[in-house]
Amino acid sequence: MHIEIQPDVDRAARWAAMFIAARAREAVRERGRFLVALSGGETSAPMLKALAQLRLPWRCVELFQVDERAAPFGSAARNLTRLDELLVSRVSLPAQSVHPMPVEDADLMAAAAGYAGNLVAVAGAPPVLDLVHLGLGDDGHTASLVPGDAALDANDIWVAATGPYRGFRRITLTVPVLDRARCVLWLVCGARKSDVLARLANGVGGIPAALVSRDRAWIVADEPAAAALQSRRGSS
Repeated sequence: MHIEIQPDVDRAARWAAMFIAARAREAVRERGRFLVALSGGETSAPMLKALAQLRLPWRCVELFQVDERAAPFGSAARNLTRLDELLVSRVSLPAQSVHPMPVEDADLMAAAAGYAGNLVAVAGAPPVLDLVHLGLGDDGHTASLVPGDAALDANDIWVAATGPYRGFRRITLTVPVLDRARCVLWLVCGARKSDVLARLANGVGGIPAALVSRDRAWIVADEPAAAALQSRRGSS
């Protein structure tokens, strides 16, 4: 696991955007396309803005969602709403290359299975994404893999529906898909993430995020989020 610490949120976001852009160019050179899954959350917003300002081979990009809340189209609760506003509407990404999670369907389990089929059609079986961007919750969740949810134990499906969590059911990529990605990029910012980030970076179990393989993984964090990590390193 590689760790990059930046002074503040904006510079961490910019570093993450530049990292994604470099991986996109590399993937297109080597395989002709770039398969990426992006997360939502407040931390992603400055990264999406920065990414929209960079030169990427957008017409060779296939964009998936890591997770999504079951909320109406256009809702502020939807990750897709922010993704559209800050990135998709600002770049030359073909409409057919954007793959929203179908969370408006009444049967979320069937919707998750349908999204898995879409993922397999593009990324193969088992699906291999070039890059997955993840956030980290202060309770140790990542994607919508939250403490105590059955989706954490989904070892034979690529996409799962979750139970209610902070007011919403969700659809999420599962650990097997995250583990098969060619690269995982964690973007973690804010002092309230400091302790849980130190656990993730040091390979301490007991949190959902720790289930994701550390191989081919990068963390970019701002200094407040990295405070506990830096403190432990300084005392070692």
